[in-house]
Amino acid sequence: MPFLRGRARSSAWTRVAYGLHVPVDGHPEARLHALAGQLHRGAGFTHHTAARMRGWWLPPLPEGLPEFAGQNARNRPRRAELRIIRTTPEPEITRLRGLPIVSSTDVLLALARHLGLLDVVVALDSALRRGDVTPQQLACTLACRRFGVRRLRAAASLADPRSESPYETLLRVLHVVTEVAVVPQHELWVDGHLVARGDLRLVGHETFHEYDGAGHRERERHRSDLRRDRDLESAGWVRRGYTDLEVIPRPVTILRDATIGRPHAPDRLEAWYDLLRESCFPPAGRRRLLLRLGLLAAPTRN
Repeated sequence: MPFLRGRARSSAWTRVAYGLHVPVDGHPEARLHALAGQLHRGAGFTHHTAARMRGWWLPPLPEGLPEFAGQNARNRPRRAELRIIRTTPEPEITRLRGLPIVSSTDVLLALARHLGLLDVVVALDSALRRGDVTPQQLACTLACRRFGVRRLRAAASLADPRSESPYETLLRVLHVVTEVAVVPQHELWVDGHLVARGDLRLVGHETFHEYDGAGHRERERHRSDLRRDRDLESAGWVRRGYTDLEVIPRPVTILRDATIGRPHAPDRLEAWYDLLRESCFPPAGRRRLLLRLGLLAAPTRN
């Protein structure tokens, strides 16, 4: 893909880094191709850069993050737009759409260095679902002693490849950490007919809890959902749908609905709030990530 070294003298080019420009109307990955020319032999993209290249789910990351690459060599290119993570042992490099990229397990370890546990669970669910990481590869990685492995181990204990969206992952983790047993993607069959496959079935109860994204309000999808709701009601089941407004700002609503046959205990949400606070889903978490990466000046105390 074309990129320009040196000074651009035309508005048709946009700056990637000092002395590097790409066409304004170029390919979305033209920026990465330009930066790849600055990498040492044996280096490859990693962290959120590689996760996006692979199409993984990610939390809402703050704007202005540099691209990330991993390498074993001590000599590192120094550019504000390119952050180098030194990895030991030397990373295994493959090519994806012509760009160097580290292995999927190395990408997960890099994410686990800086992101919160909930963020890493979202990325791991996606990697497992897509088949970019196998359970055997994950187990081998979790047995090593490398930066990020502790958080990745914690994420693996909460991960599930059956998740079908980032917020479905959040909804599941919310139930798990508040001690509500659920089964993801439970199929309800009646008289040999599949009535529905629900995001989460509350164990021991004929109840589905599901995440309803914006797509559920589209006309045809909405009609289909209404027919499905009627079928569930006829089968004696209850379906409750939630949006991001319940999952993040008002999780007490979900916990109250999930508390069947035992007293409602809002204090169980503390574990969920702890996960949210260190994640990138609230704005404060995104600010914390920028501070952790040294991209935002820490507030001074008078």
